[in-house]
Amino acid sequence: MVASPYRLVPARSDRRLSERFFGRFRRVGLRGVLADLDRRATPTQVPGEAVAEGFTWEERDASTDRWWPQGVTTSADAYGPDPQSGTYAGRLVLLASWYAHGALGWLLLGSRVSVVDLTDPADPRYRHVLLVEPRRRFGLHRLRPVRVHAGGIVWYGDHLFVAGSSRGIRVFRVDDVVRVRNRWRTRGYRYVLPQLTTYDASTTGDARPMTYSFLSLDRAGDVDHLVAGEYGRKGATHRLLRYELDRATQLLRGVEAGPAEPVEAHDGVAPRMQGAVLVDGTWVITASAGEDVAGDLWVGRPGALHRHRGVLPTGPEDITWWPQRGQLWTLTEWPGRRWVYGIDVDRWVRPAPPA
Repeated sequence: MVASPYRLVPARSDRRLSERFFGRFRRVGLRGVLADLDRRATPTQVPGEAVAEGFTWEERDASTDRWWPQGVTTSADAYGPDPQSGTYAGRLVLLASWYAHGALGWLLLGSRVSVVDLTDPADPRYRHVLLVEPRRRFGLHRLRPVRVHAGGIVWYGDHLFVAGSSRGIRVFRVDDVVRVRNRWRTRGYRYVLPQLTTYDASTTGDARPMTYSFLSLDRAGDVDHLVAGEYGRKGATHRLLRYELDRATQLLRGVEAGPAEPVEAHDGVAPRMQGAVLVDGTWVITASAGEDVAGDLWVGRPGALHRHRGVLPTGPEDITWWPQRGQLWTLTEWPGRRWVYGIDVDRWVRPAPPA
């Protein structure tokens, strides 16, 4: 295989700093959050021809201009497609990422993840968890906001991968969720998730830098893969990459802990891609078309994609494959039009042949 110009370089984690941090705060993990959900989502009719079912957030989250939803992943990503698996602590769990809009929000808040319990489809509950980066300065422990767009996320085993745009990918461990006593230090959030490590984006030669806009997981075959994609308007680059994952470490597979290189790369896939996922070898891509304009669903393979124009609600974002439900799940971002919803695979990805 010809070496790829797109690389993800693992950073060295300061484990001593992490241990000092965790020595001062109480780790409760994702189980602790699920036991303390404080908000209620509402099942609702979501507009869009391709929509099968969905829900919306509480009004304060559905309409706020401060936080914008972006990425989505589920416990099915984390624990595999087996019909008896795909749950966390016996629950159907969905995670959604948000970024803080505006310069002030970017500096003070950064990004967060919503933990949603969908076990009872008639009564979804959720809670927000702030993403933070432990720092030590002048002998004091600080929690710095993780300032990324968080356009895509993947929950893989114990780890959560978060797209970091031009900076690469951030990695968290879901068991590291901390419950804090003094919420003044964490911008009012009771729970925070500290960053574990990062993969820094790197390119070689004259290749244009890759923007890691969104992520998804491909579990087909003997090796699992992390899919990374790039948002780009018409005339810009819009690339898709696929990296191997190590099932033992639940991290990217490199050469002797060196940079990870993609095993598959495509350019010029589709303009304005917001999310992409593989379903049994078939690519499914969400694409936006601007505010108040219905989104598109692309299905097929790069170079031979079929465009289902306008079948998604306005503002589609990241997408994930939920095999136990036979659905793809995605979400929208515009204030007042924020939904999380499923798409039936049998109708839109692998429809039955005509009689």
